[in-house]
Amino acid sequence: MMPDRCSVVKGKVQCVNPPKFIVSIVDGSDEYMICLVCDVHRQTISKRITLLQKDGSIPGGVMTFTPVKSVGTDCVRGNPDDLVQIGGSQKLK
Repeated sequence: MMPDRCSVVKGKVQCVNPPKFIVSIVDGSDEYMICLVCDVHRQTISKRITLLQKDGSIPGGVMTFTPVKSVGTDCVRGNPDDLVQIGGSQKLK
């Protein structure tokens, strides 16, 4: 399961847009998933990751934006009721 929102947080408010891209860093034979981002924040996160790479906070390498794809099988369905069932006893606010 992936988060249903973009990873960008401004102040204390998280972006409410659904993610469109998986952002990862490819460094040689390794690949590190960094975050999920929407179309609106793609440039913002690109600039932020570049700064973090320059100061050594995250690995250097090539930044990639892979489109998020929906996957469905006979066993796995993208039904909102499934999220409630998987979430178990968490209270909704």
